[in-house]
Formats: sequence, structure tokens, C-alpha cells
Amino acid sequence: MTSTVPALDALSQSLRPARTGKPRPAGGSTLQAVFLDMDGTLVDTEGFWWDVEVEVFASLGHPLDDSWRHVVVGGPMTRSAGFLIEATGADIPLAELTVLLNDGFEDRIADALPLMPGAARLLAELSENGIPTALVSASHRRIIDRVLASLGPQHFALSVAGDEVPRTKPHPDPYLAAAVALGVDPLWCAVVEDTATGVASAEAAGCHVVAVPSVAPIEAAVRRTVVPSLEAVDLTFLHSLMTEMR
Repeated sequence: MTSTVPALDALSQSLRPARTGKPRPAGGSTLQAVFLDMDGTLVDTEGFWWDVEVEVFASLGHPLDDSWRHVVVGGPMTRSAGFLIEATGADIPLAELTVLLNDGFEDRIADALPLMPGAARLLAELSENGIPTALVSASHRRIIDRVLASLGPQHFALSVAGDEVPRTKPHPDPYLAAAVALGVDPLWCAVVEDTATGVASAEAAGCHVVAVPSVAPIEAAVRRTVVPSLEAVDLTFLHSLMTEMR
């Protein structure tokens, strides 16, 4: 890991901060930062993505098998879209399909963006207590910026999009980039994720993961705590995860 972080140093300089100003320190706690996934974790949009994929492929003359939903959930656009092209045999370039999917998703969230239970309360608590917080998603920048407007950009010191890193989830790059940009050690950072793909990314970066499964179940493991919803996650809970590591 030590050899990986410096390689991302130049990358971290190009990441777009959601607000200006240096993050306040976490008051001597070993919890240095909290990184949050977006779709299915903070916003109830995993179903939106699948609905859009079904609609787009239907327009191309290809129905999607519902079992494929577990394959594409939580993955980067290139992986999920590429899988669906291969599985259906649809005659469409990946780049063109990506635009159609992002356009369809933006249309879906234009009217309403439902937050996951406990999301607003958790973000407010982290912000009020000066915990450096980053939004780390496999979604593209255009989508993250739209969602940030609803979540409140003031709650985040940084946001990292899937199209801004060399390799997105399940690789560790997004979380390593966030840690480098905030000047924190991933070992003392908590990540909240809802899919196996996101969990793999955070664990590969060395973070402690809080899994809140959305579509598919996730098992507990070393440095991985599974909870039923964000209602079970607060600052005291996150601090306790770091205390257990001492």
C-alpha cells in the first residue's frame, strides 16, 4: 500500500473538492476520516440504475434477465455496461451506451432523489463534529455533481468520481486517492458501502468497512462490520470501530 499511495499523489491534485478550506481535525480521535459511497448507500438509487438499463436495452430490442442485476450492481459503468452488451449481444458501442445510461439516470433523479434512512442525520453529525468526509463513487462526475446538490456539498471535503481515477471500484484507487487528498491514513478511515464491489475496493485500500447491503447480502469479516441500515451508524459507532483496532 505504501508504494501505491505516492503513485496517486498527482491524481489527488486534480480531484475536485466539494467545498473549499482545509478539513478540521477529528479532535484527537484515531478516526481520521469517513468515506461514503453514493448509490444505494446515501441515496436510494440502485433500483434507478437497473430500471434505466432495462429501458435502454429494451429500446435496443434486448430484454434483460433479472438475475443479471446482481452482476451489475455497484460496479463501474464500463464493467456493468460491458457485461450487458456481451450478455445480450446488443450492437452498440460502449461509449454510446454509457451516454444513454447516464442520460436516463439524470432524467430519473430530476424530480426526486430519495435518501436512504439515516443518511441526512449521519451527514449532519459528521459535519457538525468536524470529521473529514469524502463522497467516493463509481458513478461519473456528471452524476455525482447532480446528486451532491441534493445531499449538500457542504457535508463533504472531497468527492471522487469513477471517471477520475485510473481504476475504479473494486480496485483500491478511489479510496486511496481520497485518503491522499485529505492527508489521512486509510488504516484509520471508516468506509460505508452497500455492495460487494465497493467493499472490495475499500478493503483493498486498507480501510475499515461498514457494509449496509442494498441488493445482495454481504457477510461480516475482519475489519468489516455489517449493519441493517444507516440508522445503526453514528459517530459513536464509527469511533468504536477504531477503538477496537488499538
